[in-house]
Amino acid sequence: MVRWFMLGFLIINHLIESKTLRRKYLMNFNSRRDNMWSMVYQSDTTSVVNIRMSIPAFSKLCELLETRGGLRNCKHMLVDEQVAMFLHTLAHNEKNRIIVNRFQRSGETISRYFKLVLDAVCRLHKEFYKTPVRVPDNETDERWKWFKGCLGALDGTYIKVRVPTCDRKPYRTRKGEICTNVLGVCIRDLMFSYVLAGWEGSAADSRVLRDAISRPNGLKITRGSYYLCDAGYTNGDGFLTPYRGQRYHLNDWSHPPTTAKELYNMKYSSARNVIERCFGLLKARWAILHDNCYHPIESMLRIIIACCLMHNFIRTEMSQDPLDNEVAMDHTQDGNEHDNVISTVETSQGWSDRRDNLANDMFNEWNITHGN
Repeated sequence: MVRWFMLGFLIINHLIESKTLRRKYLMNFNSRRDNMWSMVYQSDTTSVVNIRMSIPAFSKLCELLETRGGLRNCKHMLVDEQVAMFLHTLAHNEKNRIIVNRFQRSGETISRYFKLVLDAVCRLHKEFYKTPVRVPDNETDERWKWFKGCLGALDGTYIKVRVPTCDRKPYRTRKGEICTNVLGVCIRDLMFSYVLAGWEGSAADSRVLRDAISRPNGLKITRGSYYLCDAGYTNGDGFLTPYRGQRYHLNDWSHPPTTAKELYNMKYSSARNVIERCFGLLKARWAILHDNCYHPIESMLRIIIACCLMHNFIRTEMSQDPLDNEVAMDHTQDGNEHDNVISTVETSQGWSDRRDNLANDMFNEWNITHGN
């Protein structure tokens, strides 16, 4: 009799506890959905502030990551909350304990879902990267008409990383900061077509570029096409650089050019500035790329790639990038299916002659236009 009484008591107690836990779960779930509404769905303004993209863009991103990236709703967190938590971390570079309070989740839960979303974003890199298109022969844009066959511009940038003390020396830049040297390649529309992260901060830009074009799935440049690079790179097949020892940066042009080489550098700088501006937009959008890093370097390298991919997505899906008016136009920095691609970076007399001819053509037109 006592045994049956105890069994009945346990069953009743279990039902009461289950009902209480269910009520508590529903209260927590509703509270978190309210938090999502105030953070993302209240207006495009609050959404851009918190996660850097509008509500329609965010909804499309969640759908992509769910249908193609492998993200799934789970019992305790929907896909949109997983993605919002990820984007908020990139945008504000807040420590785990701050995100715990912001999203009312445990630190372990936040870390786990951050990695899941990071994996999903990187898994879709082929969809988010942009395919470069050559400048056509009939180009009329004043900035690009001289650079027929150009695919875009490339350059390196430093991003702070956290490495063990014993490994810091090769990551130390000339300014003494611990960074990775990231190669970025962009198209004319200020979006990335290729990014290589992982090289130590002490590595020269040209060395990073050589590694990029030697990789099986690295940077591919077909013969006759080229990228604009700064003077730190070699003027050779596939890579066009400015003249050294001449005025170059946009803010140097307080008076008109007087020689063919100066005019070439002025036109060149105006076009190649797209990569400087691209890096400026990227770092202005994602605080995780310019503040002190809280993530180990293994994760940080994938985070850098994800930031570039999300930058592309935002500029593709939003009719106007909120940062266009905040980053100056003249911003400056502190596979196997390819049979006819460039696989070396070396000086080429042909490309030196090409640059000289281009400079002379520019200068002749300049003189005619200005009545000289």
